[in-house]
Amino acid sequence: MGARIVSERKAAASRGAKRGVQAALAVLLLAAATCNAQASWPSRPVRVIVPIAAGGVTDVIVRHAAQALAPRIGQPLVVDNRTGANGMIGAEACARAAPDGQTLCVLNTGVISVNPVVYERHPFDPARAFIPVVNLYTLTGAVVVPAASPFRTVQDLRAAAVGRTRALNFGTIGPGSYPDMFLGWLNAYWNSEIVGVPYAGGGPVAIALLAGEAHVSAAALGNFIGQIKGGQLRALAVSGSSRSRLVPDVPTYGESGLGDFRGHLWWGLFAPAGLERALVSRLNREFGTLFREPAFVTFLESQAAEPSVGTQEAFAQFVRADAEWTAGLLRSLRAARGAGPAERR
Repeated sequence: MGARIVSERKAAASRGAKRGVQAALAVLLLAAATCNAQASWPSRPVRVIVPIAAGGVTDVIVRHAAQALAPRIGQPLVVDNRTGANGMIGAEACARAAPDGQTLCVLNTGVISVNPVVYERHPFDPARAFIPVVNLYTLTGAVVVPAASPFRTVQDLRAAAVGRTRALNFGTIGPGSYPDMFLGWLNAYWNSEIVGVPYAGGGPVAIALLAGEAHVSAAALGNFIGQIKGGQLRALAVSGSSRSRLVPDVPTYGESGLGDFRGHLWWGLFAPAGLERALVSRLNREFGTLFREPAFVTFLESQAAEPSVGTQEAFAQFVRADAEWTAGLLRSLRAARGAGPAERR
């Protein structure tokens, strides 16, 4: 009996040792696969989809980042501007791409948080289609008018808008964009009827303001800073808790009576769902390192942008919270003004 027990114990120990070796081999194989995946990436130029027109502040920032990152990853990063449908055309192209790290996209709250609420027929679920990689930066918003405009303050604008049916055109970047949300909130707040006119991006909005096609807009300050400093456009107010160092004489939204608007102007890096965790971590590290470097931070400041990089987990949590807040804002605006043509598409 004792010999049999000893024999069984030896067999059990042998099986345990074998399982231990198998587990260790599995870990080593996984580690080797992870290293191979990272070592083989990128195998060719990396496409970075930007769902707005070339020339806008986000396009400028992404191209600057692409140029800086190319020598670090060993391949060019090619910016692919895919405009239209409030960013959905570019975002869908990214969502349908292979999850191999060769296609990335820079998206914002419009694509991730707004479109699923605004459009009844939405081609994909952002929460399932993408992996949030890293939050890149936030932009300072600004209410801007042509320099020849009679409006010198937000209160001047309010006086012209209230009680005058559809007297002013407001440049937006499509339904649910930051300018569109601001306009919806402003019309509800002032009980006005300023008319939204959509354009393909911040650059085209600036051109429309210069041409007098749009009387006012509210978008990223960086889209307009050159024309503001050149005297062609005038900023009436800027977002944020303090004034911008680029236009220190311009009051904040709060100082101008617009303090209740809390819309976010953020942009982050996303990848198609299914990308290996190791590559997600590497991309987070590569972009995060760049966006923390003093020279790049100085460049961002020149574009009225502030870096907001952090962990992948923190960005994923931020995206979920932003989607909830934005959906609440849009539903309240819809209740206040009724469902318009944009919401019924």
